Amino acid sequence: MPRPRGGTTPSGGNVAPQVRPPETTPETTPETDRGTLPLSVLDFVGIEHGEQPHDSIAGAVGLAQTAERTGYRRYWVSEHHNMRSLACSAPEILTAHVAAHTSTIRVGAAGIMLPNHAPFKVAETFRTLLAMHPGRIDLGLGRAPGTDPLTAHVLRRGLTTDVAAEFPGQVAELLAFLGDGFPPGHPYAPLVAAPVVAERPQVFVLGSSGYGTTFAAVNGLATVFAHHMSPEPAVELLRAYRRDFDPGPGSASPWSAMSVLAFASDDPDDVAEFEAGWALTMQNLRRGVREPVRPEQVRALAGSAAFRVHREADDGRMVTGEPAQVVKRLRELQDQAQVDELVTVTPTIDRSRRAASLEAIAGAWRQ
Repeated sequence: MPRPRGGTTPSGGNVAPQVRPPETTPETTPETDRGTLPLSVLDFVGIEHGEQPHDSIAGAVGLAQTAERTGYRRYWVSEHHNMRSLACSAPEILTAHVAAHTSTIRVGAAGIMLPNHAPFKVAETFRTLLAMHPGRIDLGLGRAPGTDPLTAHVLRRGLTTDVAAEFPGQVAELLAFLGDGFPPGHPYAPLVAAPVVAERPQVFVLGSSGYGTTFAAVNGLATVFAHHMSPEPAVELLRAYRRDFDPGPGSASPWSAMSVLAFASDDPDDVAEFEAGWALTMQNLRRGVREPVRPEQVRALAGSAAFRVHREADDGRMVTGEPAQVVKRLRELQDQAQVDELVTVTPTIDRSRRAASLEAIAGAWRQ
């Protein structure tokens, strides 16, 4: 397996080991010139109050089709478990389903939480997806469990693992199975992740802290930072990634994206309800409530005096408002963070509003 390479993160901790095998197959940076906008979509596949999971998955297909029609570059689904309010526990299956109902937009998982999966199986799954949908599959890799500790315990068959210590080795194995190959004499060298295809998915390292961006920079990989989870350090860490990027056999130049909570509407009530819906969702998660948010609760919070005060003390996590205003702020964030793409995150209690927001943002971006 590859040799670790030492160093320090901006916070002074140990840098992630280098995962490049001694010999790799060439890989280009993620596509950016497809006649599309530098915009993508991250979908939690939320289950709205009163609907069935089938409705949510059908709605996700509709959103992906809207994103494709309006010029977005990618549609991604997340991995979360033990949630009655989300239908994204199997992002690889959702990726196949959405890709089958679209034709040009790139589709993928952002991400596959690697500690929950065997790298060999991930390689087999995504090679199968590529065999079904050549040139359109993305694979985002995360080291968080995407769930609570008990569910993580079950997913990992009760094994006690040090995620931070094992993640570099898991990435190395996965890249080797996807085509980089193992060194001669390695016990896994005879294995083939079938079906064997001529390409590999575009791979991204996900993160909401300095670990992910540093890991990607050290190992010459693309990265996506979750501004929607950690807005404060996002710009600084992404600029550091581009500055510290170490080109290698896998990629000659840095590539980065940033996911941002974004909602555009000319109706101020819709904007307030989007913000209130996210606030209630996060409040419920902190309380261990994993049910869909009720629309009447969202409307009540959005119209309350306490929430108006909260909105005035904006922490910069959300980019909301009229379409031109939203796009102006998104472009500013893109320039500040020096990212190649922005990934919009638009969880709402009303899927039709999400679709309208995607269209509005795309239209304003072109203008």
